[in-house]
Amino acid sequence: MAKTTKTTAPDKKSDNTIEQKKSWKMNRQYKMLLGSLFVLFSVALLVAFISFFIHGQEDQSAVLELADRSQTVNNWLGKFGAFIADIFVYRGFGVASFLFVKLFFLTGSFLVLDISLKRLKNIWFWDLFVIILFSIFFGFSFTRLPELGGTIGYEMNLFLQAYIGKIGTSLILIFGIIIYLIFKIKISPETVKSFFERSKKEIDDDFKTFKTPAATSDYNLEEFAVKEEVEIEEEEIEEEPELKPISKFEINKENLRPTILNSSEIQLETSSKQMPLTISPAPAHSISEPEKQIIHTNDETFVIEKAPEEEVVEENLASRLVADFGLFDPTLDLSNYKFPTIDLLKEYSTGGITINQEELEENKNRIVETLRNYKIEIAQIKATVGPSVTLYEIVPEAGIRISKIKSLEDDIALSLSALGIRIIAPIPGKGTIGIEVPNKNPTMVSMKSVIGSAKFQEAEMELPIALGKTISNETFVVDLAKMPHLLMAGATGQGKSVGLNAVLTSLLYKKHPAEVKFVLVDPKKVELTLFNKIERHYLAKLPDSGDAIITDNTKVINTLNSLCVEMDNRYSLLKDAMVRNIKEYNDKFKSRKLNPENGHRFLPYIVLVVDEFADLIMTAGKEVETPIARLAQLARAIGIHLIIATQRPSVNVITGLIKANFPARIAFRVTSKIDSRTILDTQGADQLIGRGDMLYTNGNDVVRVQCAFIDTPEVEKITEYIGSQKAYPDAYLLPEFIGEESGINLDMDISERDSLFREAAEIIVTAQQGSASLLQRKLKLGYNRAGRLIDQLEAAGIVGSFEGSKARAVNILDLSSLDLFFNNEQNNS
Repeated sequence: MAKTTKTTAPDKKSDNTIEQKKSWKMNRQYKMLLGSLFVLFSVALLVAFISFFIHGQEDQSAVLELADRSQTVNNWLGKFGAFIADIFVYRGFGVASFLFVKLFFLTGSFLVLDISLKRLKNIWFWDLFVIILFSIFFGFSFTRLPELGGTIGYEMNLFLQAYIGKIGTSLILIFGIIIYLIFKIKISPETVKSFFERSKKEIDDDFKTFKTPAATSDYNLEEFAVKEEVEIEEEEIEEEPELKPISKFEINKENLRPTILNSSEIQLETSSKQMPLTISPAPAHSISEPEKQIIHTNDETFVIEKAPEEEVVEENLASRLVADFGLFDPTLDLSNYKFPTIDLLKEYSTGGITINQEELEENKNRIVETLRNYKIEIAQIKATVGPSVTLYEIVPEAGIRISKIKSLEDDIALSLSALGIRIIAPIPGKGTIGIEVPNKNPTMVSMKSVIGSAKFQEAEMELPIALGKTISNETFVVDLAKMPHLLMAGATGQGKSVGLNAVLTSLLYKKHPAEVKFVLVDPKKVELTLFNKIERHYLAKLPDSGDAIITDNTKVINTLNSLCVEMDNRYSLLKDAMVRNIKEYNDKFKSRKLNPENGHRFLPYIVLVVDEFADLIMTAGKEVETPIARLAQLARAIGIHLIIATQRPSVNVITGLIKANFPARIAFRVTSKIDSRTILDTQGADQLIGRGDMLYTNGNDVVRVQCAFIDTPEVEKITEYIGSQKAYPDAYLLPEFIGEESGINLDMDISERDSLFREAAEIIVTAQQGSASLLQRKLKLGYNRAGRLIDQLEAAGIVGSFEGSKARAVNILDLSSLDLFFNNEQNNS
């Protein structure tokens, strides 16, 4: 057979190669130096740890005074050894800290021997896992010897036992051991089964070997010879790197050996010598040509052709944009915005709820005595003290009718000499009857205590509102987005305005200006004026309107109709995006799946707050009720929520149409049972004590809450803090609303038309939808210019007249008819 030709490239050493070798030597020296330091440090740790368990108690006082040279220590490594042992063992992980000796020693050894550090990541991870697990185990098992588990193990053991008990802690330790066995040692049912099967097979093989040792020995020698020959051949091949073709296609040398002997094709000898091959490098190729590899075997040429791989095109543009730029962040315009701090709220020195034991005992005896006078025996009674009301839960004897206790409400109030008694018979979810008795010295619930509570700060809600505290002294937090609208009513001076301030303050503490906007209606002109300072941060208004807080009733009508237009526009956006609600739409927009060039934008929540609804109904009537009813029925899905307050809860103000769409209601104290039924559909609001005492219902149970108190100076501090920061150029602009009575002259001259008149007409005819918001999105115009274009189109007869919140009708069906219309206009002129 022909011998394989071997070509060697000329030995050239460039200056770059010499510099690389020098830099490699320097890096190698630094690695050896750092590795030696780690190895010596591991030895020092070992000496210090062992010495700590011998002389640790004697050196404990000297650890705190390291700077004092007069202090002597017994640690074999001196004060430094006592200090690091105290850090690692006593204040750290206890006995498990000995594994740090192993970790530092291995790290140093890897650096000295120049071994790849990739394996160290796995070693460090699992050893740290074992350190923590052992620390908790020793802290759990040896509570009287805290140095075995260290401070960390002792404290973690106490923390776990406080929440899940000793059994739960032991189960967690067992689970940690299982994790280590499964992921580190790789133990599985299959490995255990294969281990026993392999053990059985090895016993059988040993038995066979004992019976026929000669045959086994010959077989092993042959196998060894074959393996040795293969290894020698592989070493010879490795010494000839020039034989590798310059191609990505790799040749399996074993598969190139002939398996069929055919003398007419390839002449081979029946020996173990290597097959002669002349391998030429693959020629340079372009992208369109396939890769080729030519192998010369004697006089024949064997060509291996590799088809080029097709380029993969990323079809999902949204995922590419997210990968390049990340998710869209609506808060970037005000990225430096700082939420108001809790220190802005006033701390009332009430000292929490004070329990008057004598008052509770006296009320209990009077309740029991009053019921006993009417032959009603009580099996059990319990008191729950709240900020302003105490709830007495009684369990009557068997056979007592609940209606009989319910009818004694006035008699119990007389015996207690209380302001108002409310009987809950029975308490929902409990087998008891509740009697709510006002406290003689009620405790004020500050807004600071409510805002600073963990229940509010950790609330995972879209629009969280902290209203106050319940009878059990728990912070009461609800989600406005799920209400979805709120109706507040009560007599004058009972806390409605304070409740509105509490609602707005809650949203200011939780939501960024880009996430929520307020439309404030204040007919009294004095309740919500402080929020003018945050106009460019949080408020929304009509274009070209001076004050963002609406006090004029005619502007209220335009604003409500504008909100209806905004609602219709948002529903159109949701329809184009094929989503069902504002949360899904904003998530899709943040994921960059919606194109802003098509009119899509991030939609903030809009909260409409009306401070005195009865005044609007008196002055405007149906003009106000109709858009509010539309918003209440439809606006939930697109993020417009209504909060309406009134001091006159009569049926001509809170009509059935409004009540049907306001399931969430808050009732402050009212003067009659009729008003209570108008608000809550049940009585009880007439028995409240006032000063923020309220009842909340969302279609289910009625909850008694003491509303949090926030004073005017506190609101002023919060609005000044927000208003002093960088803001948007203007308030959030609502769509412009042009009513029929606006008095616009539609008899316009052709020469006075806007320069974009024809382009606007083509957009309207193509979309078959005549609305100013469409022109504003497509032509990137302001609301005023888009409104003028709509007026000019109406004057020309291209679109129909105004139809409320609906889009105008388009009188021209297609673009060809529009061209004919313009040609006729030119001929006539």
